[in-house]
Amino acid sequence: MIAHLTVAGADRSVAASKSSVTLMTPNPILRRFLPFLRWLPYSAGSFQADFLAGLTVALVLVPQSMAYAQLAGMPAYYGLYAAFLPVIVAALWGSSNQLGTGPVAVVSLLTASALTPLAAAGSDAFIALAIMLALLVGVVQLVLGVFKLGVIVNFLSHPVIVGFTNAAAMIIGLSQVNKLIGVPMGRSEHFVEDIWGVAKMVGDTHLPTLAMGATAIAIMWVIRKKAPKLPGVLIAVAVTTIASWLIGFERNATATIEQVAEPEARALLTEFVRTEARIKEISDQIATRATELSRLRKDRGELSHEVVTLKYEADLLRVQVKDREDENRRRNRAIRSFVFERVAAPDGQAHELYAEGKVPAGKVADGHRWRIVRAAQGSMKLSGGGEVVGKVPEGLPSVGVPAMSWDMLGSLLSAAIVISLVGFMEAISIAKAIAAKTKQKIDPNQELIGQGLANLVGCLTQSFPVSGSFSRSAVNINAGAKTGMSSVFTGLFVLLTLLFLTPLLYHLPQAVLAAVIIMAVIGLINFEAIKHAWKASRHDGIAAVATFVATLAFAPHLDSGIMIGAGLAIGLYLYRTMSPRVAILGRHADGSLRDAAINNLPASDFVTAVRFDGRLYFANVSFFEDAILEAVAANPKAPYLLVVGNGINELDASGEEVMHHLVERLRGNGVTVVFSGLKKQVIDVMRATGLFDYISQQHIFATADMALAAIHAWAAERGQDDSASSLLPLPVKRFG
Repeated sequence: MIAHLTVAGADRSVAASKSSVTLMTPNPILRRFLPFLRWLPYSAGSFQADFLAGLTVALVLVPQSMAYAQLAGMPAYYGLYAAFLPVIVAALWGSSNQLGTGPVAVVSLLTASALTPLAAAGSDAFIALAIMLALLVGVVQLVLGVFKLGVIVNFLSHPVIVGFTNAAAMIIGLSQVNKLIGVPMGRSEHFVEDIWGVAKMVGDTHLPTLAMGATAIAIMWVIRKKAPKLPGVLIAVAVTTIASWLIGFERNATATIEQVAEPEARALLTEFVRTEARIKEISDQIATRATELSRLRKDRGELSHEVVTLKYEADLLRVQVKDREDENRRRNRAIRSFVFERVAAPDGQAHELYAEGKVPAGKVADGHRWRIVRAAQGSMKLSGGGEVVGKVPEGLPSVGVPAMSWDMLGSLLSAAIVISLVGFMEAISIAKAIAAKTKQKIDPNQELIGQGLANLVGCLTQSFPVSGSFSRSAVNINAGAKTGMSSVFTGLFVLLTLLFLTPLLYHLPQAVLAAVIIMAVIGLINFEAIKHAWKASRHDGIAAVATFVATLAFAPHLDSGIMIGAGLAIGLYLYRTMSPRVAILGRHADGSLRDAAINNLPASDFVTAVRFDGRLYFANVSFFEDAILEAVAANPKAPYLLVVGNGINELDASGEEVMHHLVERLRGNGVTVVFSGLKKQVIDVMRATGLFDYISQQHIFATADMALAAIHAWAAERGQDDSASSLLPLPVKRFG
């Protein structure tokens, strides 16, 4: 009786356990819309592993995100905004359990390259455009994911991405050199020109800044080699930030134009300020005309004389603004290249600024080298030490829909498409690499939805575009992450940083952020991958090299480089398919049909056997027609033509039309055309168009040997002499 009760109790326990599991197992339909439910049931072991992995990634993400924000042209603290909600949302709605999303180097650089021509880096207009760009990227990725168009990313071939990534990594690294040595770098339409400007100022290197950057690189390199499990980035940041605070690394001051004693610098500053005022005045005029234009469109119509005239005037004003912005960009680069020495004036008067080495005799400078960081109406900001991150606003980012600039929409759309595809390709490549270890199934379209929602939610909280990160994903999986909850914990740790820890980041040197970026992108430089693509296919190698060169040449307009590479790769693919391999077949000693020219086989005088290795579509139909006619002309005595179609994977309307004309033409010349090995999709097209019936079932065979057997049977019926045919089946050897 006791045994019976024990067994019954055990049965009830098992039933209850099964019921519990059933309740914890999410409904498949619900999982489709809430993919994070796949983490259930969630165990205590998974919680512990995800918590520790989330903390580890956060220690890397906080300094990295600030560095990548500056790479994107944004103030450093915007990186923390991009490392908060986007990280959590991408994990909840993505398909990978370990993919770490957030600010990344390539996407940040693409953001900067897209927006720099439209606004000054770090300005309010630039920030607004970056947030708007995140919105567009999110919309593009979400639409692609919802409509299951993830395959569109295949238009960016692997060799193109390899060439682009190598070039982008070099550009990213070089773009940080000026921060590493403490000299300014201008931003122009030509990245090479900007780097050359930095190279010419190497002699003005600020040694404390270089020391900070070099120390950070050394710390990260040593930890990566000796103790890879330690958060090297965080340790480097902590050590250099404390050192910066202790030695008073930052040194700032303000001055007026009247305090500048160097005539050339004063003239440039005066013109700069005057032009800035003029730009504001013209911008106000454009805004006024835009308001008037909106009213006139409603009252008079789009094609009215007043509307057309006002649009023309507004366009002229925009041209004037662009010209003046270009002028001031050049002036700003020249102004920032000046190095001053500051001399205290007597009787409590304002300090005087002299060009380095031009301090008058009898006057003593304060011993520091000063540069003009920013000039505005009435005042200038000076820096006489190293640059630091400065004040980071405490608290959460404001939540709101980004301001839409319809005038800029067209300018940003192409960049948004490029960033969407490049960012997604980076994310899905990382996710697949991780899945190879974890055996998890990855859904590219669900990953697109996750990345799209991450950017959409991010734009509501002042984030710039984000994507999947290789380095942080590697940290995540190596730290033992089991589910996407690790990324949720990462986002929560970033939240704690925003709420309580931002004052600790004030003295973080900019040179250290530059060092973080340089160390992160070194791993992206992989010329061996370009060499591998070249060995695999000359065309792929050409596409990779061309993308690499074009990206460097068009920098900072990186989207131009990748579009050229993608276009070239598609063009080379079409070129390859325009002239596929065509082989005249002969009978090999082992009984198989092989390329007669390569294997030195005799061709048949009775049957011309031709194999076509490629799709038969509009781009190569003329090549197919010429190849068949040349083969027939080269063997005029042969009354039969066998087209071996095992390699024809597709037949379009153009291919069907040419095939019909060839059969008709050759029949008229007394040549019987026979097909073998045609695939189902080819047969379906032929049936739909009536070509199958025209050729007739008796002239279409499953294999080449069946076709040849039928041809020789017809020859026997017609009294044709086929004894000299080299394509006769070999006699079967019998054993025993």
